[in-house]
Amino acid sequence: MKVVDARGKLCPQPVIMTKKEADAGEYELTVIVDNETAKSNVLKFGAKLNFNTRTEDKNDGIYIYLNKEECKECEVIIAEASEDHKEARTLNRGFVFGSDKLGKGSDDLGRILMKSFIYTVSEKEPYPDFMVFLNSGVRLTAKGSDSLDDLKKLEEGGVKIVSCGTCLNFFEITNDLEVGSVSNMYDIVDLISESDNTVMI
Repeated sequence: MKVVDARGKLCPQPVIMTKKEADAGEYELTVIVDNETAKSNVLKFGAKLNFNTRTEDKNDGIYIYLNKEECKECEVIIAEASEDHKEARTLNRGFVFGSDKLGKGSDDLGRILMKSFIYTVSEKEPYPDFMVFLNSGVRLTAKGSDSLDDLKKLEEGGVKIVSCGTCLNFFEITNDLEVGSVSNMYDIVDLISESDNTVMI
């Protein structure tokens, strides 16, 4: 069984390391990670490739066992992953927010402009297909954001809203997420790559 030691690796490295071994034809893998975000990402990736998945928490890390036997326990994960991939293929236009401020200069002005920008997007149709939030941009989707009502309106209107899990963890606001879902860099790159038009804000 091939062992992939991804402890200490930042998103999306654990998934990429696992993918390289799977692409090389490995049918049995043990992936070792050291955080729940990496565990979730590897499990989701394994499910997409129809690997049977099992995890075990040990003193030195979280062990994820992947093999190509018939997958029964991860049936729900596979269904969710397939639905995510199907949805991603239909997306074609979106925004990537790398900050909670718009423009450079005054931070206070930048926050005002960002609020105005998101509000304007929520009032102008057609809506974008997706909105990705990275770095301090994840603060816009978390508790205390002045843009939550506008973002929730957009989500209700069919906009896919995702926030970088590593970024939420860095700012210690994972539990404060109020709108959209947590994603990882591997899936974010897929989302952007499959779009026809992505604008960096």
